[in-house]
Amino acid sequence: MEICPVDVISVCSASGEIRPLRLRVEDEEHQMLRIDIEEVVSVREVRYVGAEATVFLCRATVWEKTRLFELKYSIRAHTWCVLGKIR
Repeated sequence: MEICPVDVISVCSASGEIRPLRLRVEDEEHQMLRIDIEEVVSVREVRYVGAEATVFLCRATVWEKTRLFELKYSIRAHTWCVLGKIR
C-alpha cells in the first residue's frame, strides 16, 4: 500500500544529495502527525517504467516506538510518498 503524498522537509547538499529531515502524514484518525527522521539507514536509486526515484530507508520514533519505513522521492514529479505503513 502506498500512501501519497506526504509533506517532507529536506536538505540538499552542494553536491545535489537530498536528505529528508521531517515528514507530516495523516493518521487513521485524520490527525496530522509530525515525524522527525532520526536516521537515514540506506538510500537506493530506482526506476519505475522509466521514472526515476530515490528511496530512503528511515528510522524514526513514532508513538514512543522506533520504526523503520521507506520514503520515496520521485525526481521528475518532485513528490514524496511513504511506501507501505510506518511500522
